[in-house]
Amino acid sequence: MALDDPEAIRELFSTFRHVSVRRMFGGHGVFLDGLMFALEADGEMYLKADEHTIPKLAAEKSEPFVYKAKGREISLSYWKLPERLYDEPDEFAAFARDAFEAARRAAAGKPKRSPKKSNKKASTKIKKAPKPEPKTKNGRKKKRR
Repeated sequence: MALDDPEAIRELFSTFRHVSVRRMFGGHGVFLDGLMFALEADGEMYLKADEHTIPKLAAEKSEPFVYKAKGREISLSYWKLPERLYDEPDEFAAFARDAFEAARRAAAGKPKRSPKKSNKKASTKIKKAPKPEPKTKNGRKKKRR
């Protein structure tokens, strides 16, 4: 099944939950609660995977999402949705749930981002040099009274 528009993607995931779909990288990202847990690329759907879900996807003869950049292949932690699941909504929902949980585990393992630092340099107080003693015309210090 080829998915190439956000409405078709939302309909596919409707048995799982209401998801948001955003255009990205020439495809689409599928989000729930702010987490991307699936992606569409070239009309194919890929689900977020980790050590808990990869065995189940591999048993379905699924393969990881791989793309080429700068002359090398890069594999992401997303695996192709098995074809049979397009026609089995209940099983699809279970795989979607697993993918969402994999995204949650991945997010929990990442350190939280700190707010962006300002470009302004930190203000450091510079002490002023003490004023020199007043001098007379002949270069000698004036006596203080």
